[in-house]
Amino acid sequence: MLTKEQIAQRIAKEVKTGQYINLGIGIPTLVANYIPKDLDVVLQSENGLLGIGPFPTEDKVDPDLINAGKQTISMVPGSALFNSAESFAMIRGGHVHLTILGAMEVSENGDIANWKIPGKMVKGMGGAMDLVASAENIIVAMQHCSKDGQSKLLTECSLPITGIKCVKKIVSDLAVVEISPEGGFILKERAPGVSVEEIKSKTEGKLIIEGEIPEMTFE
Repeated sequence: MLTKEQIAQRIAKEVKTGQYINLGIGIPTLVANYIPKDLDVVLQSENGLLGIGPFPTEDKVDPDLINAGKQTISMVPGSALFNSAESFAMIRGGHVHLTILGAMEVSENGDIANWKIPGKMVKGMGGAMDLVASAENIIVAMQHCSKDGQSKLLTECSLPITGIKCVKKIVSDLAVVEISPEGGFILKERAPGVSVEEIKSKTEGKLIIEGEIPEMTFE
């Protein structure tokens, strides 16, 4: 199975030059460390920062410079700081090309649940609902199964929905899958050493397998 860092590294291959990208809390924040330096992209944080760099080394940490997940971050030349109202105006105005975020569940239709577990204290959904409603492309970084072994790629989400029919692609610790327009998870790649049969057994929703499924490769 892939580590969190490998999931982020694989997602970084989906990034294209010229994109404005929002990185959600958790695994998605690691993507900043793997974006090729020759790609001209701008990372956005909904708390009011445009131009996030890689995570800082210990001697470069600025406790006043954080992302939406309260992690200390770095800035690149030309970065801009502004209030959250302007940040959400950018999101809601459709100016974010790619959103990468985590999820607790994704359905075979591309629905996502990532903000609330009934009965558990939660401070709010943050920017997730705005991001999934407004971004051109949404990629989810997640574990394929819960800690008790239950699939998180489902026929229908059981948790409160964040967005409907919005997810385009999922990179889990087992596989890369795309959401079919007709419904279903199209298996595109598998983690090194993971069989198609294992992925199928751990995917509750409809899994579409077309031809030989290659293993992911890492430099």
